Amino acid sequence: MRIAANEGTLADRAYAGIVEIINRDQLQVADRLPSESRLADLFGISRSIVREALVRLAADGITEARRGAGSYVKSRPSERWGAHMSMAELSATLGTYEVRFVLEAETARLAALRRSPDQMAEISHALADLRRNLLSSEPAHVEDWALHRAIVKATANPAFLATFDHLHDEVEKILRAGVDISRSRPPEAIQEMMREHEMIVEAIRAGDGDGAALAMRWHLSQGRKRLMP
Repeated sequence: MRIAANEGTLADRAYAGIVEIINRDQLQVADRLPSESRLADLFGISRSIVREALVRLAADGITEARRGAGSYVKSRPSERWGAHMSMAELSATLGTYEVRFVLEAETARLAALRRSPDQMAEISHALADLRRNLLSSEPAHVEDWALHRAIVKATANPAFLATFDHLHDEVEKILRAGVDISRSRPPEAIQEMMREHEMIVEAIRAGDGDGAALAMRWHLSQGRKRLMP
């Protein structure tokens, strides 16, 4: 277990180091990264750890592997990330998306099938609060969290709620960064973010479990893309 934990830490460091190379060397989309052996030498770690970091970078949409040709830049994390966390935290924070895809898609589906009138009212109220803050210049991460949490709560399964609350600190960083980065872009970015939330709530209100799960997965997928330039 200690070895696994150490490897995990090294992989996080390699992940951050590769992102630093992309930013420092101003690599652009489709530019080739140094080889695995070169990265291993640079970081003083094994190629297997470098490979693990590259797999995670590819899962986060930052790099892509081309058979027999190495790894290439697929997208560059927004430089505005630095206002919310260090690059060393990027791997762990973006890694929560994999958990959220599974957790929140299912909770949205169950919320659509189980929500009570009072829970639906709470979700609607949270959506209105998010709309008010998101479409203004006010911070919106608290309201964004409250809406997602209200949906999880509507499953009537406390295990889901406990699991979601455990992710709070990492998710909050993502929500802060997502709003900040989107506000630096044309107004359509914020409007689209709001529309994604509305689609989730509309499906829950209609009792459409599959539609709610699909809308949640789409929202999370788009949210991860918004963190890139």
